[in-house]
Amino acid sequence: MRSIWRTLDRRLARDIGLVCLADGVVGLSYGAISVGGGLPWWVPVLLSIVVFAGASQFLFVGIVIAGGSPIAAMIAGVLVNTRHVAFGLAVSDEVGSGWRRWLGSHLMTDENVAFAIGQDNPRQRRAAYWAGGIGIFICWNIGVLLGSAAGSVITDTDVFGLDAAFPAVLLALVLPALRDRSTRTAALVGAVVALATTPFLPAGLPVLFASAGLLFYRTPKPALEPAA
Repeated sequence: MRSIWRTLDRRLARDIGLVCLADGVVGLSYGAISVGGGLPWWVPVLLSIVVFAGASQFLFVGIVIAGGSPIAAMIAGVLVNTRHVAFGLAVSDEVGSGWRRWLGSHLMTDENVAFAIGQDNPRQRRAAYWAGGIGIFICWNIGVLLGSAAGSVITDTDVFGLDAAFPAVLLALVLPALRDRSTRTAALVGAVVALATTPFLPAGLPVLFASAGLLFYRTPKPALEPAA
């Protein structure tokens, strides 16, 4: 594992560290919301270790706290996580094989996938994926544990604006990619679809439907080399 950290350059390590810190804050919010909504402290902690998927976890506890069936909440969480199928195809080489594939798949998040595909060097891609996955897993679970402990004290997490940390992190990750016109078009279409479906669909599903924006993405053609 030490080779992973040595491969990262200082800028990339800094960015990953900031994202891990932000995810820890979101985990704090998740733990506080779960316990403040009446769930035992061990429920969000166990979900964070076993499931480790922020959007699905928020959706699950939101449905259960509202009085919904745990089975329905589980199905909704699985639907939201179907985006990981595409993620897995994009970073299959970075995840590796054997036991690494099982562990790497569990550590897969939007953030470390974004870090990985943003690197040009294969070693950097692999290092970014694993460093991001491990760092986020540790920070997220620490945040959830602290939030669960403080859940009976923090009755309204919206007052602190903790829920804004996660979208802010994702926005910071995608901003550099928006320099490309085709990417901007796909992102705009996805945003419109998400906004249009939000009033009618459960939380998390509009993001899944926003992937329709990929239909408008065009892979840039490689530049032709001048003739010798």
